[in-house]
Order: sequence, then structure tokens, then C-alpha cells
Amino acid sequence: MSAPGPVALTATIPATTVLVDGTWRITADRRAVGAVACGDEIELNGDRMRDARDMSPTDARDPGPGGVLAGRPAEAGRPDGHGAGAFWDRLRVAVGEAVVGEELPLRLLATALLAEGHALLEDVPGVGKTLLAHAFARALGLDFGRVQGTPDLLPTDVTGTSILDAGSLRFIPGPVFTNVLLVDEINRATPRTQSALLEAMQERQVSIDGATRPLPDPFVVLATQNPIELEGTFALPEAQLDRFLVRIRLGYPDEAGERSIARRYRAPGDPLERVRPVIEAGEIGALRDEARAVRVSDEVERYLVALTRATRRHPDIQLGASPRASVSLYRAVQAWALLAGRAFALPDDVQAVAPHVLAHRLLLDVDRQLRGASVDRIVEQLIASVPVPLERA
Repeated sequence: MSAPGPVALTATIPATTVLVDGTWRITADRRAVGAVACGDEIELNGDRMRDARDMSPTDARDPGPGGVLAGRPAEAGRPDGHGAGAFWDRLRVAVGEAVVGEELPLRLLATALLAEGHALLEDVPGVGKTLLAHAFARALGLDFGRVQGTPDLLPTDVTGTSILDAGSLRFIPGPVFTNVLLVDEINRATPRTQSALLEAMQERQVSIDGATRPLPDPFVVLATQNPIELEGTFALPEAQLDRFLVRIRLGYPDEAGERSIARRYRAPGDPLERVRPVIEAGEIGALRDEARAVRVSDEVERYLVALTRATRRHPDIQLGASPRASVSLYRAVQAWALLAGRAFALPDDVQAVAPHVLAHRLLLDVDRQLRGASVDRIVEQLIASVPVPLERA
């Protein structure tokens, strides 16, 4: 059977398709859209298309010889994602020794790591932001540094300083010279100190006393902040927020989870002590290379760029996402797909990470904010309205 030409869905049908053994299969949103709902069989140009839930796990992950996923053929020589999948399985088990809760925050941290980005953990006090960051670093087996944000924290307290020793200046590295840097309550530090992290986050280096010093590789900043306290805090500027690949919110655990948290402290010792490394530093570099090699088809690329550009046209948004946001979304989609065990990206990957990559970069119109609008709901609206690619080989 010869494959017909490209077809496009309307903006209201989020979907992707897979060609397996000559049969087109469609993964539609769970909402009914016109006559098409999740699970329906439809006829399109004479070809029968059915929901991807009918697919076997092997079909869903591997289109097979000549298979097509999101408009792109499977290619030899691409990473198969098995290494990343095994890493993710080990990571969530190890971190689960200390942290109770949903896997999404941890997977977003792993996405930031593989995409060579940084993460902002924003939530109310006491939900485990610092604990998650500590457990994540321990599971990676990397050097860990911590900075507590306070109004009297100086830039040199973060980057380091030079002292006079035996008639010459000797540089004392600050806590930024580590692999995983936790900046706790970053919004309590002054803007001057916050800006000391800009070069480190963007260039992976710091310039002190006329000398540029590279930071260890990998280097990841995990910053936490409390969004409900305003007294004694300094809101992060837009330029600083733009440096964070993802913003992560943990939320409260359910009743069973909260009981499990309380129960863990029956045993002596800190739960963090039970977290063991699951990967070598050299393997992280290899996984990052695999993430960069994940195939993003032209259709998926156009889709993620369209989502970013749509934020600039929304009437409730005063400042939309920048081209840096498009780059961040692209890299996050690659890493997310790799953690799912795939060497190719899907529109579903874009929809999964877009709220966490885009929302914190948007500046809401003050009037709309007073009327109850939120950037999270706007991003959800954009994901529902921007056309999702549906292409055929």
C-alpha cells in the first residue's frame, strides 16, 4: 500500500501518528474532538487509523524497519536510549530511598541534567525541595555544594575570593566550584549576589580578579525559592529566570505518601544516607551526547517553535518567551525522549515539558493577573490551541 501525501489536523486535535506494518495509528487526546475521540477508529483518505493504545510496547518504542514516527523514518546509528532508560530506572529507585512523592519532579531534574540546564524548585516550605536536591546529587555521585540565600550574602561568598598569602595572592574557590550547586532560598539573596550566578549558569565559568576560571563538568544549579513570602526577599529578574531550563513544583503528597514520609523517620539515621550513586561522572557525559543526538523531526521542531512564538502573541502576556526558550525547549524535549527510551522526539514530549520550560519565562499583564489569570493556565491554553503535527511518509 503506497502512503498518501501529508495530512494536517486542525488546531483542536492534539495527536501524533505511527506507521507500523503498513497500518497508520493515531494517538489522540482523551477529549472528544468533533467525531474523533480517544480510542475511535477513523477513516482518513481511505486508510484506517486507530488509537495507539492498540499498539504493543515494542511497536510503540520501535517502528521497525521502514517504520515512521512523527513523519521521520527510523535511522541506523542513532542512540537506542537503553542506557538512559536504565539510568532513569536506577535513579528513581535510589532517590526513592529518601524522597516520597511523584516522579515528575525527579524526571525534570534528570532532564535538566541531560540537557545541560539548571532547575528552579519553587514551592511552599516543607515539601522537600532541599531534600530532593540533596538526594539527586547523592544518587549522581557528584561533588555537591550549598549556598544559603540571605540578604548579607556577598558575590564572593558564592564565587570565591583572593587572599594575601606569603606576599602573593592566593585564590580560594567558592562553593560554585562543584558539580551540583544548591542555592537554597535564592530569592533571599540580593540582586547583586544573584547576578554572580549568571556567568556561571550560562558560560560554565566565573571571572574573578581579571582571571576566568572554568567550572567542573558537569555543572548544574538547583535553586529553591518560596513563592508565598515577600518580606526580605528579592524577586529573580527575568534575565535570571531565563537561565533556568525548567521550573519544578513539588506540591503536597497524598495521605499515603505523607504517612510514608513520617514512617521513614522511625529508623535511626538520615534517609539520605541510604541513597547510593547509580552512575559514574563519565557516563553522564555520554548520556548528554546521546541526548544531543536524539532526532527531532522538522514537524516536531516547527511545533515547539510555534508554541514559543505563540506566547508572544497572547493578549494576556506582557513579555513572551525568548528564542533562548526555544533552544531550552528543544534540548529538554531531546532529554525527555531519551529518558523514555527513544532516539526520536514526539509532539507528546513537547507537550510534557512545555509547561515547565515556558511558564516561568512569561510576564503576565498586571491587569489580567489581578483578574485571576495565570501563566500556567495560559500555557495550557496554548498547548491545546497550537496545531499538533500529523504527517505521513
